[in-house]
Amino acid sequence: MYRYFVSQGSYKIALAFLALDWLIRIVLGVRVIMRRGTVGFTLAWLGVILFLPLLGAFIYLLLGERRLGTKRARRIAELRKPYLQWLGGLSADFPCDDSGLSRGAIMLRKLARGTSGIPALPGNSLELIDDPNVFFDMLVTDIDAAQSSVHLEFYIWEPGGRTDDVVAALLRAAARGVSCRVLVDDVGSSAFADHASFEQLKAGGVRVVPMLEVGVVRTLFARVDLRNHRKIAVIDGKIGYTGSQNMADPKLFMKDADLGEWIDAMVRVTGPAVEALQVTMLADWEFETFEGLENATERFDLKRNQPTGDAIVQVVPSGPGLLQATIQELILTAIYSAERELVLTTPYFIPDDAMIKGLLSAAGRGVEVTLVVPRKSDGRIVKLAGEAYFEELLEAGVKIARFEGGLLHTKAITVDGEVAMFGSVNLDMRSFYLNFEISLLVYSQAFAGRVRALQERYLKDAPLLDLEAWRSRPALVRFAQQAAQLMSPVL
Repeated sequence: MYRYFVSQGSYKIALAFLALDWLIRIVLGVRVIMRRGTVGFTLAWLGVILFLPLLGAFIYLLLGERRLGTKRARRIAELRKPYLQWLGGLSADFPCDDSGLSRGAIMLRKLARGTSGIPALPGNSLELIDDPNVFFDMLVTDIDAAQSSVHLEFYIWEPGGRTDDVVAALLRAAARGVSCRVLVDDVGSSAFADHASFEQLKAGGVRVVPMLEVGVVRTLFARVDLRNHRKIAVIDGKIGYTGSQNMADPKLFMKDADLGEWIDAMVRVTGPAVEALQVTMLADWEFETFEGLENATERFDLKRNQPTGDAIVQVVPSGPGLLQATIQELILTAIYSAERELVLTTPYFIPDDAMIKGLLSAAGRGVEVTLVVPRKSDGRIVKLAGEAYFEELLEAGVKIARFEGGLLHTKAITVDGEVAMFGSVNLDMRSFYLNFEISLLVYSQAFAGRVRALQERYLKDAPLLDLEAWRSRPALVRFAQQAAQLMSPVL
């Protein structure tokens, strides 16, 4: 590029261009260092900025910072106080007794309360759902029985198949006077926004709002890949759903990608914890619509739910505008609290140094650590980056199983068969730092046992990696994995 200007006899212009280029690199390099990110994150972005003239600066400005935009950032700050006040009321009405919890569970509960402000709530009943048809059937049944409100929030809303059954149920609910709101991610649900069912729902009285809309103008002021990855459904303020299942029929979703069906799990919740799910969606709705919190209790059907079971549940939202490392710190605490067994199920595994050290430490002190990931992935570079860590983990005694029955999309962690972490969070930096996510910390041996049994069923279709066989993989594959690993802090 510089030679072009020189060849035109514009030596001074070329020199000025070079000076500007290096000024941009230095300024952005200083900015990256001063942001005090992790060492890997900082070095990765310094490499992008310093070794890709101008293009690196553009990539960093586009993707390097968690810029929500001034208006949305201010709105999150405004929502935080009433949000925490409401949750404080929940804590007063439903105090949590730690007497039945293990030391590790108490550590998790306190950390989650300290970082997110959400208390652990006793008296809940949970039903684990690992069949997509059962989930759709139950959701449609609950919507058809709704008397006051239906609130749905999903990252992907893909028209067709079982999703159409939900659309029909929403239209029936709206027709009988039920208040229906649907919040979807603008990128993840782009096919929905262009589909006839989108306008059909709006015409039928359902409020449908795309969140974090993407456009050329917005790109100048906010980071466009900050996405709402949550999956939440709340009916009548009394029944809640969350987990990894998008609003998409797995028999149709990405059927031409040669990945097999997506394998997900959801949980149906009743009891006091449903209100925390409802408040989380209210905050997301207000964050996007700016409608105001006046009469929010009535508009969003917020209510105190009486105990329906004996499970202690802590709802933990995470994402931009909240404490940056909340969910990562909780996962690390779960890893370090394990005494006998730790099983992690995730579709995307791109750990940082802290997580690798935690897993190595757990294996080193005798904890049986098992990582379950899909053999096939919809993200080739992401898959390679995760595989770069396998040899070190295998050498330490961590068991790595690769699921072959489809794209395993369930995100679940069980600790000593006593605590389960379940929701939308992947074990990668995008989930930790960029996405709006939702997780449940469940302090219940009964529910943790059901999740552990689900993980065991996955393991039956997930051969364990052999260390010696893995070491013998082709040199070209090894190089590709190591090269992808260099990008892991920014993937």
